[in-house]
Amino acid sequence: MTPYVTTTVADAVATIEFYHPSHNSLPSDILARIVTEIQSCDESAEIEVIVLKSGGDRTFCAGASFDEMLAIDDEQSGHNFFMGFANVINACRKCSKLIIGRVQGKAIGGGVGLASAVDYCIASKYASVKLSELAVGIGPFVVGPAVERKTGLSAMSHLAINATEFMTAEWAKQKGLYNEVFDTVEQVDAYVKHLSQILVNQSNEAKKALKRVIWSGTENWDQLLRDRAEISGRLILTDDARSAMQKFKTKA
Repeated sequence: MTPYVTTTVADAVATIEFYHPSHNSLPSDILARIVTEIQSCDESAEIEVIVLKSGGDRTFCAGASFDEMLAIDDEQSGHNFFMGFANVINACRKCSKLIIGRVQGKAIGGGVGLASAVDYCIASKYASVKLSELAVGIGPFVVGPAVERKTGLSAMSHLAINATEFMTAEWAKQKGLYNEVFDTVEQVDAYVKHLSQILVNQSNEAKKALKRVIWSGTENWDQLLRDRAEISGRLILTDDARSAMQKFKTKA
């Protein structure tokens, strides 16, 4: 199927869905379109709650596009690529409306960053998590602040250092990344709908005030994530990173 980002609106709930045939990986154009959709939903008076989800029934998001990372040939291009993730995180942060994440399957690298950037995350038991960046010669520098904000430094460090092993959805819930974990995707979808409709019927001003409180202390993230993208953009050009990515691509 062709990659896409779509937004549907029903009963004051906007559902932003992204899809890529390569395990819902995130090339730059998909990242930019997610940002645009979040901002558009934020500006719409008819939308009160946002749901962020991916298409398909397996992997929620495999993170960065290996093809695009391998094509990076200078630090500015690398910085620009990783700013795509920074822009999505900051769009979620700055959005005045509450965002519910729907995670049906594995979240890897930038996918963990997406799950961390939403305000309330509902997952299935199949939604194991892994920050694989160190294994490909870089690190979870851009998504790290969002993950740490949800899980604490210890759990973020655990994922960042143990970069080749998945942690279970239950582990992610215990650490605060997921708010709810259900046995089936059908149960996930039912609860997403249930919570969305409850939130729609609550005070908009109160929701906006709560959103500001939830994200307090992150006012410096425009610069912080820009600096982190610069680190990743530099490291992606190293021989270690190029070699590791080629090996991963060959395995895939």
